[in-house]
Amino acid sequence: MLPIRGVQHSFDDLGTPLRDITFCVVDLETTGNPPGEGGITEIGAVKVKAGELIGEFQTLVSPTESIPPFIAVLTGITNLMVASSPRIESVLPAFLEFAQGCVMVAHNAPFDMGFLKHESLVHGYDWPDFPVVDTALLARRVITPDEAPNCKLGTLAKLFRTTTTPNHRALSDARATVDVLHGLFERVGSLGVQTLEDLQTYSSRVAPAVRAKRHLAESLPHAPGVYLFTDDRGEVLYVGKSKDLRTRVRSYFTASETRNRIGEMVGIATGVRGIECGTPLEAEVRELRLIAEHKPRYNRRSKFPERQHWLKVTVEPFPRLSLVKQVRDDDAGYLGPFSSRKTAERAMAALHEAFPIRQCTARMSRHPQLSPCVLAEMGRCVAPCDGRISMDSYGGFVASLRTALTVDPTPVVEAMDRRIDGLSADERFEDAAVHRDRLSAFVRSSARMQRMASVTGCAEICAARRTEDGGWELHVIRRGRLAAAGFSPRGTDPRPHLEMLRASAETVLPGIGPVAAASPEEIELILRWLELPGIRLVEVDGTWTCPVSGAGRHLTRLDNSRSDAHHHPTERRRHLRPLGPARVG
Repeated sequence: MLPIRGVQHSFDDLGTPLRDITFCVVDLETTGNPPGEGGITEIGAVKVKAGELIGEFQTLVSPTESIPPFIAVLTGITNLMVASSPRIESVLPAFLEFAQGCVMVAHNAPFDMGFLKHESLVHGYDWPDFPVVDTALLARRVITPDEAPNCKLGTLAKLFRTTTTPNHRALSDARATVDVLHGLFERVGSLGVQTLEDLQTYSSRVAPAVRAKRHLAESLPHAPGVYLFTDDRGEVLYVGKSKDLRTRVRSYFTASETRNRIGEMVGIATGVRGIECGTPLEAEVRELRLIAEHKPRYNRRSKFPERQHWLKVTVEPFPRLSLVKQVRDDDAGYLGPFSSRKTAERAMAALHEAFPIRQCTARMSRHPQLSPCVLAEMGRCVAPCDGRISMDSYGGFVASLRTALTVDPTPVVEAMDRRIDGLSADERFEDAAVHRDRLSAFVRSSARMQRMASVTGCAEICAARRTEDGGWELHVIRRGRLAAAGFSPRGTDPRPHLEMLRASAETVLPGIGPVAAASPEEIELILRWLELPGIRLVEVDGTWTCPVSGAGRHLTRLDNSRSDAHHHPTERRRHLRPLGPARVG
């Protein structure tokens, strides 16, 4: 991508034609050392628009240290020449005024911009957020090796036959860079690069057939929203979101795509449809819902939110844990949802480690008379199958299991820690790692369910967040589902806007389980937004809270343990250290 850094605030529409932009082409001469260790000895700049000269700026600068002899020979600037010149702190105000409102251009721009920005900050001047064009980098993407052996300014000056020959003096080199810039514009112009936005995303690796499709983005607004790529049959190929629909979609046709699947999709696409959204959160939620609805073949994630796995404490005389795909209104205990069956099985194994309930699938009456299995002989099951334990006594284990699922996972954590300690003491580190993964699967799923249940238990949450321009993002959330979203402009009372949103918001009825009204991904998006700094809770119908003794308190130490394992993969004992109970106080 062409290194245009930052966004010039006067260019609200990034599709500004290049002919309407004023460029300030700058070049510096220095003492030869990096910023902070050397100094600027000369500044030269040329201001042009639509190929016409607007003005020039040139001054020698007295550096803070002497000019080395070899630099003096190279540039022709000597210590005697700069002895009576102004210091850089006196020159900067005039230069910044000259360059105000321009797009900065330099050959090897990081060098020149680095010096100017450093000196501005050192001497207390605010450095504007200039867009920057690097002619050296642009040339490397346009000029072929058979045209020029390198992209030095002198080489390009010969190629484009500049009217000024660069000679290591700032103004002369800036004048030569102007001609090089115009020559490069002629090259990229033939490829359809006509605007500042095109220049930002230009890459010579984009196929002409793909670049020719950039008109598909022209009808899209510069606003947050969701975009849908479609083929000639109207099938949705890909769904994405962006804070700026037009800019993002145009980038698919003007920037080189490193993802092979997306590059293939862009080649097939014949249309793009945009849905403008009031807030970025609404765009994220709409993206999830549209992916789930259309299941585009080029989207990899969130296509099948209905594929969920749950652990269920069955409702029968002697309950057990069962892996199911649906939550029912049957007064059973549930843990989930899990994104994969494998993760659910790991969590189930952790629970079996802590609670010796039966693991068999046989149907049992109130007074079973079956033969015990090997787990009973190993002491890992209380064996209700042969009648050695009553329903009431067995029910005590089940009640503790239900509590661990929904309120306090400490018994599971402690049981797994003991198991991990024993295996580590016997140097059975691989087996201990398996148990650590099981504990992780259980704790994370339990904490996730508790967080989701806390917000889905609220009939309505109305929340607001101030935007950078002084307005307010407004959201109405009902049972964990985004029911309405809007924006209140700066200077207006946000309360009437919020009341209108509430009146028109989607009706969301209570359901069964923590993800009855929305997908887990949507609920987690909403939770992350609600937990952002600066969120204002305007109305809460319900109680948004998590249990103090819940699974969330174990996550920090679990993550720290994982971090230790990542940084010290050979120190298995550190990786397998127990979580232990959390200290509250």
